[in-house]
Amino acid sequence: MSYETSRIFVIGATGAQGMSVVKGLVADGKYDVLALTRDSTSERARQLEEMGNVSLIEGSFADEEVLRKGFRACNGAFVNIDGFNTGEKTETYLAMRTYEIAIEEGVRFFVFGNLDYVLKKSGYDSRFRTGHYDGKGRVAEWILSQNKANADRMGAAIFTTGPYMEMAFSPFTPMTPRIEEGVVTWRVPLGRGAVVHVSLEDCAYYVRWLFDNTERSVGMDLEVAIEHVRYDELAAAFERVTGHPARYIDTDVHQYFGGPLKNAADRPAGYNADPADRSTMSFRDNFTGFWNMWRHDIIKRDYLLLDDIHPNRLNSAEQWIRRHEDLARLNGSPSLWDKLQPEALQNSFSVLKSSEDRQRGNVGGL
Repeated sequence: MSYETSRIFVIGATGAQGMSVVKGLVADGKYDVLALTRDSTSERARQLEEMGNVSLIEGSFADEEVLRKGFRACNGAFVNIDGFNTGEKTETYLAMRTYEIAIEEGVRFFVFGNLDYVLKKSGYDSRFRTGHYDGKGRVAEWILSQNKANADRMGAAIFTTGPYMEMAFSPFTPMTPRIEEGVVTWRVPLGRGAVVHVSLEDCAYYVRWLFDNTERSVGMDLEVAIEHVRYDELAAAFERVTGHPARYIDTDVHQYFGGPLKNAADRPAGYNADPADRSTMSFRDNFTGFWNMWRHDIIKRDYLLLDDIHPNRLNSAEQWIRRHEDLARLNGSPSLWDKLQPEALQNSFSVLKSSEDRQRGNVGGL
């Protein structure tokens, strides 16, 4: 069965992934997008409108009337809820409710923006529990189970990503590097493990593919990545491409949380989560599981499948770095070396929207 869609309701449109996904959907005019935003006057909302074939609806993903209005106006949906806003428990409920409302309002094809269910993939070993991953992963499995019964009304597919490659060169992320004595330095508790990094540019292609090929993608969990990036290899690639020295220093997890992340370590990982709720994970506990996941190579990817779906995908960290530097020269924008200068890091926003929002986004309203 195929599912014809022409207008896509995008939840999470102003996030890093959402901006890329919308661009991929509307670039050639095949799809129109209705983008949900808390603030239609924001810079990111303005950038969405400038893409063409994009209109905005203002409101919250926690407001059922807003969701109904958006879904009723569209026949497709891409939903990527910000778990760092909601926290694990609230995201689980809202994501499931979003699916239910979409099917009730007549959406034909539903794509859920997901992260790996790492607790399950580790054999339910709590050393690897990562709230902002597991919250999505549980819902993704539930959606695929619902799809078996509901596919005649609404098809569904899962789009599973990981840390963006951009995060390794951006301020206010778990893997932000620093320049130490002239050397770009990543100090993270990774050991000899690898991070399954994702290219935001490729996200646009993959999500477009899911909507363009619904007869194949329905019921699919498309798990994407550039490659398994080992950080000693990332540092070596940075040196080869830019000519600037770089290194990776494996760091004890206690030292990691005693550094620049010290002030955030004991706060809730989801900034709107209830700190008094004993099930709320702290930033420290959440990201201990996060680094254990990569340190022990829990997460796998089918790179042959990705080559088949996207033959021109970025397939190495070095290729991603070269792509960034080529575009920077072409557009007159800062190189990676320029972006990592202390003053630049201090005065710029993270690729993650929560940095730009200064963790003030409201779950329940504007």
